[in-house]
Parts: sequence; C-alpha cells; structure tokens
Amino acid sequence: MKLLESVGRIVAISRKEIRQLRRDRLTFGMVVAIPIVQLVLFGYAINEDVRHLRAAAVDYANTQNSRLLLADAHASQVIDLVRKASSAEELEEWLRRGEIRVGIVIPADYERRLEDRKRHGRSARPLAQILVDASDPATYGSVAGLLNLPPPERPGIQPPRWRYGSAISGVSNPPPTFEARPFYNPERRSAVHIVPGLVGVILTMTMVLFTSVAIVRERERGSLELLITTPMKPVELMVGKILPYVLIGLIQVGLVLGVGALIFRVPLRATPQDTIVAALVFITASLTLGLLISTIAKTQFQAFQLTFFSFLPQMLLSGFMFPFDAMPRPAQWIAELMPLTHFLRVIRGILLRGARVVEMRHEIWPLAVFALVMLTLAAGRFRKRLD
Repeated sequence: MKLLESVGRIVAISRKEIRQLRRDRLTFGMVVAIPIVQLVLFGYAINEDVRHLRAAAVDYANTQNSRLLLADAHASQVIDLVRKASSAEELEEWLRRGEIRVGIVIPADYERRLEDRKRHGRSARPLAQILVDASDPATYGSVAGLLNLPPPERPGIQPPRWRYGSAISGVSNPPPTFEARPFYNPERRSAVHIVPGLVGVILTMTMVLFTSVAIVRERERGSLELLITTPMKPVELMVGKILPYVLIGLIQVGLVLGVGALIFRVPLRATPQDTIVAALVFITASLTLGLLISTIAKTQFQAFQLTFFSFLPQMLLSGFMFPFDAMPRPAQWIAELMPLTHFLRVIRGILLRGARVVEMRHEIWPLAVFALVMLTLAAGRFRKRLD
C-alpha cells in the first residue's frame, strides 16, 4: 500500500514538472532546438577538408607555361586565385594583413627551371614558391598537396592530370613543383593557433554569462524595485551593468596571453595598445549580447540556457575548432554575423602576424556595429516594471 502511495506521489510530481515545462516555452524550445542545431552544425557545416583558400600570385616569368601552372593550381580547388600582386613583398604584406592565406611566386627563370627539371630530375630546383599563412596548421596541411602539382610539359598544350608523384617527361621521382615557405608558425605547432583563439572563446563564455543573468538576478532578488523608483534611463542601466565586467575581461585577456607565452611559447607580436583596443571592442560586443539575453530570460536557468545556445554555434563556426574556409558558403554567411568570428581574425592577426588594429579595421567595425545593435535592442526591451 505504501509503495502505491509512493508511486502516486512520484507520478504527481512528474505531472507537475510536465505542466511546468509546457508553460515554460523557452526551455521546451531549447529541448528541441539544441539537438537540431548540433546535428546541422556537425553534419553540414563542419568539414576538416580545407579548400578554396584565398590566394594571390606574382608571375615574374609571365610565360604561357607559368600561366598554365597558375591555372592548374586554381583548378585544384585547394586555392582560389583572387588577386595578382606586383611583387613578392606585396604578397607578404597581404599575408600579414590576413587578406589572403596563400601566395604563389613564380620566378623570372621559370622556363630554365622547367628544362633543368627534365634533365636532372630530383636534384633540380623547385619551379616556384608557395607562401603559406601557417598560423593555422590545417591550412599548411591542405596546401602541402599542391607541392607536387605536375607542371605543364609543352607550351600551349594543357597537360593531363597526372597523379602526384608520377613520372614526368621520362623523369622518375620528380622534385616538388613548389617550395613551401610557412609564415608565422614555421614549426606548425597547434598551441600557436589555439591559444589566441582561447582568448575569444573564454571571453565569449564568461562575458555573455555574467551579463545574461544581470537583469534576471535583479528581478529575482527584488532589487529591480529600487531601480524603478530612480530616474535612470534604460541605456544608462545597460551601460552601468557592463562597465565593471570590462575590467574583468581585460584581466582574463592578460592571464590567457601570459600563460600562453610562458608555458606554450606562443609568440606575441602585437603591441599592448592594439591588444587592448581589440579586446575592448569584443568584450563590449559580448557583454551587450548577454544583456539582450538578460532581457529575454525570466529566470537565471533560462539565462544559462540561452547563453549556451548562443555560445555553441559561435565556437563551432568561428574558425576556432574547425577551419573556417572548409565550411559551406551558407555556414560562412551565418558565422559572419557572430562576433567571435571577427575577433579570432583580429586577435590572431595582431598577435601572430604583427598586424595593427588599424589594418584589421575591416574586422573591427562589424564588432562595433554588433555591440551597438545589441545595446539598442537590450535597452528597447527593458521596461522599468516588475512584469
């Protein structure tokens, strides 16, 4: 009898929880949305096969064979030749600014090297040079497949698609067509790529979480009543909420970079001013996103749910865990709307490549616009009343 009574009480509690979940539309939506988002992201957007890297070339030879070599490299779909440079120095400058990922330099004596290749085989010099932004080891691994790309055999004739490492012009075991020059991470250490990205990931997780519970906590504690009686405007409340966390975010940036440089020997080529400016813009963007979540959520638990829901796609699509260039175009368009995507480009650019914040302004202004939009929406949604 007691067992039946116990089962009855358990069933009653379960029914109460089901009714509560049905009334809590946000939580019910998370139950359905999170699995679907994860399935779509991992099944469609996540791809480790890096292709269509932005590339540029400088052709000092400017012959038919050299142009065919560039056409073959473009046809491989590993790179997309989007620009032509006037010098190798210009290619290196574009690499430093993050405007391209790969540069190809064809020397003026390309035809002579092509003849030497036929005569001397493996001992001949490479025909051309590939400059690679190796700060992301996955990029270098993809470009390595181009090193043995077979060159054209005769002028004016498009060569057949040989398999890498096959015989060319009767020469067995031919030398690499390209010589690779990895920039910014010649040892291709993963920590060099990951540690700067962790700055953005940690800031995203903590800053959004801190402010996502800000208004909700005031409401649950009853202190929101005090704010109602003041002449404070919604925008003033929003700005006052995020200011203390800006300092916390800067402290976190210093801790991550300090530990990364000390333990993982991550080279830090940025000036402190550039690092602080970039971090401030991103911290503000993350805090305003948290404020918007705080105006939507009714409980702290809902705030945690929405924070996780906003954090998951940013971490997966921003280029932190998986190569950005490997994702389909629609996934890249979505990622461009997320602040972490732009900040990772900025922080890696200034820390690893020594770029200046001014040179990365094409990534800074989307962060500023995002922060302004989120702050406006949060202030518009906030109402100085308890309901």
